[in-house]
Amino acid sequence: MTTFDTLLAQQIGHEFAASHQYVAIAVWFDDHDLPQLAGYFYRQSVEERNHAMMLVQYRLDRGMGVVIPSVPAVRNEFADVREPIALALAQEKQVSEQIQALFAAARAENDGLGEQAMLWFLKEQVEEVASMQTLLTIAERTTNLFDIENFVAREAGSHGDDPSAPSAAGGAL
Repeated sequence: MTTFDTLLAQQIGHEFAASHQYVAIAVWFDDHDLPQLAGYFYRQSVEERNHAMMLVQYRLDRGMGVVIPSVPAVRNEFADVREPIALALAQEKQVSEQIQALFAAARAENDGLGEQAMLWFLKEQVEEVASMQTLLTIAERTTNLFDIENFVAREAGSHGDDPSAPSAAGGAL
């Protein structure tokens, strides 16, 4: 098994873990009557699930075999509105490092198909980190939770389907 193959198998689990963490964050916001933030993180959860399924489809297409791993426990409690957003930003930065490692492994192993597949995910991570950093900045600048809710309603909505996105096994949700 190559390094790329190993990292790719692990990344499926990382993406599902991110999806679960985003559900926990969304539920926390829902429980604190912050519907815009809750909706944003519910959508983020679906997006991470779709990323996992894109990687599953890639492995299926390449005949690499697929094992769906279990996911670790998620964090469910937060002291304030900034904590879950900071956790999400840290998670996105970690995923960026993981995707960069996948790209580097594919390149080192002369796997042009693997390298090409990771390019979309690298582009996606730039957007994910930037949007989460902006959301955290907004949360840190205000003490009025309605300011954050209004920002999310106005600026952090769905950006639509990306026609260049890889196919997800079973179809994207």
